[in-house]
Amino acid sequence: MNIRVMVVDDHSLFRRGLTALLAHEPGLEVVGEAADGSEALRRVKDLQPAVVLLDNHMPGVRGVDLLPGLLEIAPDTQFIMLTVSEDEEDLAAALRAGAAGYLLKTIDGQDLAAAIRRAVGGESVVSAEMTHKLVRVFKASSAAAPPAAPVSALVEESLLSPREQELLREIVRGASNKEIARTLGIAETTVKIHVQHILRKLNLSSRVQVAVWASERGLG
Repeated sequence: MNIRVMVVDDHSLFRRGLTALLAHEPGLEVVGEAADGSEALRRVKDLQPAVVLLDNHMPGVRGVDLLPGLLEIAPDTQFIMLTVSEDEEDLAAALRAGAAGYLLKTIDGQDLAAAIRRAVGGESVVSAEMTHKLVRVFKASSAAAPPAAPVSALVEESLLSPREQELLREIVRGASNKEIARTLGIAETTVKIHVQHILRKLNLSSRVQVAVWASERGLG
């Protein structure tokens, strides 16, 4: 079954070009487009795509400000910011709001397709150019936060099992589901189940949020 993708961007030429580009990628299907926030909310609700590629800077609204409403109407959809902004505050805001990834519009078409597939598999997708900025945001947040809580405090607060603690560390490290499975000696499907349990217990919506949440607290 094809991965259903929707494109939200106020530039029609970019939407058309991206749609044409993804049409050549096997297993991907662009099922809809939107040019602004209200249209995005309406179409995402109707289409329930697997992935939404969301521009951050559109007239009248930021993509990051749309995320809470979009996640409410489509909780199973992965929202990937696709933007020209290399601002680390935009990056941090998007990930905290529940984005499954943050990609720059300079990304190669095949790399974009690969990122979409990875996001559907539950992985975090952040452009390589933004990785060092992500680390800098984490360090700044940790420095401004109270002293880091030990892992035992995390367990008491969130009721994470010892195995889930191990997965938390791997998620913060940026490991994929396949890498986690290999490291912990368990099946990849088991990893996915544990990740879902962690998301539910921490009341978060994506593994990117888990990584941000844990890194800000000095955990992992």
